[in-house]
Amino acid sequence: MDEPSTPTRRALVTGGSGDIGGAICQALAAAGMDVVVHANSNLVRAETVVAAIRAGGGRAEAVAFDVADGAATAAAMEALLTAGPVDVLVNNAGIHDDAPMAGMDDARWHRVIDVSLHGFFHVTRPLLLPMARRRWGRIVSVSSVAAVLGNRGQTNYAAAKAALHGASKSLAREMASRGITVNVVAPGVIEGAMAGGRFTPEVLKQMVPAARAGRPEEVAALVAFLCSEAAGYINGQVIGINGGMA
Repeated sequence: MDEPSTPTRRALVTGGSGDIGGAICQALAAAGMDVVVHANSNLVRAETVVAAIRAGGGRAEAVAFDVADGAATAAAMEALLTAGPVDVLVNNAGIHDDAPMAGMDDARWHRVIDVSLHGFFHVTRPLLLPMARRRWGRIVSVSSVAAVLGNRGQTNYAAAKAALHGASKSLAREMASRGITVNVVAPGVIEGAMAGGRFTPEVLKQMVPAARAGRPEEVAALVAFLCSEAAGYINGQVIGINGGMA
């Protein structure tokens, strides 16, 4: 008698059109998941990731909405759930807008926290009860080493990302008995637009014991494992991926 096959999982990756997000989308698609690639407003960037996944034989679709906008997110999530279950959520949407706190204006503070923290709430909450009814789910949020160590000029960003740690640990306790895991990955310096070429090889050698920047694919591999069947007993954890910085 044939063994029952594992159902195809559907994954939503917010901020899926960026460097790390795109790599995560590719990794989840390679693991056999149907991937929803999210962008804030630039749907073309998300569709580029979708095209790459489809070219490799995977399944993907693109969506665009502002995770900081509660009403827009609620409408988008309702549409996604109407089309089918969402089994895996990767909260990767985030921005940084750096300035010393003494010179930081209200808008800069609020927008960074709105995207990373309020966005986490707006996207995650509608998925919890459907996941609980199916008694399976994977939620991974992408944080930052700045949330662990702090960083000059990033009080807003570090505050938003550190808040994800506490929220995720608490949510893991709430949902664990329903087969849902909630974890955080906290990357260090990763190649791509967010690093912006700001770190010379000499600076990297001083900052990072591994003496190099990480690659988006290395972050994606960790996220993909945490979203897998095999990771069902890893829950409520904040896992650094930073070359030994912390």
